[in-house]
Amino acid sequence: MRALGRLNQEQIVFGLAILLCAVFAVALPGFLAVSNLLNLVRSVSILGILGVAMGLVVIGRGIDLSLVALMAISVAWTLQMAANGMPLPLAVAVGMAFSVVVGTITGVLIAYVEIPAIFATLAMGTLIYGFGRYLLFSLDVIYLPNNARYLLWLGQGSVFGIPVPILVFAVVCLGGYLFLRYTKAGRYLRAVGDNLQAARITGVPVRPIIVMQYMLSSLIGFVAGMITMASVASMNTRIANSTYVYDVILVVVLGGIGLSGGKGRIRNVVVGTLLIGVLLNGMTIMDIQYTVQNVIKGIILLTAIVIDTILNPRDEQTAQQGDI
Repeated sequence: MRALGRLNQEQIVFGLAILLCAVFAVALPGFLAVSNLLNLVRSVSILGILGVAMGLVVIGRGIDLSLVALMAISVAWTLQMAANGMPLPLAVAVGMAFSVVVGTITGVLIAYVEIPAIFATLAMGTLIYGFGRYLLFSLDVIYLPNNARYLLWLGQGSVFGIPVPILVFAVVCLGGYLFLRYTKAGRYLRAVGDNLQAARITGVPVRPIIVMQYMLSSLIGFVAGMITMASVASMNTRIANSTYVYDVILVVVLGGIGLSGGKGRIRNVVVGTLLIGVLLNGMTIMDIQYTVQNVIKGIILLTAIVIDTILNPRDEQTAQQGDI
């Protein structure tokens, strides 16, 4: 019992993922086949990439509810520009720049105007979706033009038998790890998330760091959007109105990154992605209805948030768990 009590959330979630693998391996023939395991990781690699983006923001004590909407609109506009005759490299550059500029504006609203992150990003997500549908393109689904078919390799290709989305997920995770571990900006980001006032007193440029985290989130989100588009040769902008952003938050919180900020590593995102991937794969093989899957994911998210609230109280006052 003492050993169990010393386990942290990350270790518990990893153990649950292994346990689920064992259960599904016994109950579902072919679950442990190499092809199925590769498909499992490939299917959640985009969720994992977005999880890294969200994880960086949450470590900085923020939240980004505009992440999925910005991803969908920026990539859809990229495809629209390419279809209208713009050279593909230029279209990609413009789409990426658009995403980063929007992320910067969001960061400025949070850091300098001091709008709470949850409201700023919720409003920005709605604004970007409406802006894109009204001014940039008129269709819900934008398809990959024929002159850009080689981009399909990003979502459907493989290197030495490993699907490219998995490799991109690994590269993004490595980049996030190196950023947090070895760069001054990464250490500042963690300091701001841990204690903003203390970070400001010690000379950390708090406001620029907050802006930076939303810029990074939007940039990584654009990468995830390109992989999403390349996997199905189109971008469905209706994903902006789906519950997908909550799946991203689920991965982050479930893996053990505290919503109180300052705590967590990129490996927490990997562990959370692994558990959700195993769970979704098993439920899909068992042909569980999509609405029931959403109920199960909602229960898991709520449970993870309750656990996070207990383990990572937001301030000294909420840490008094025994007070009425």
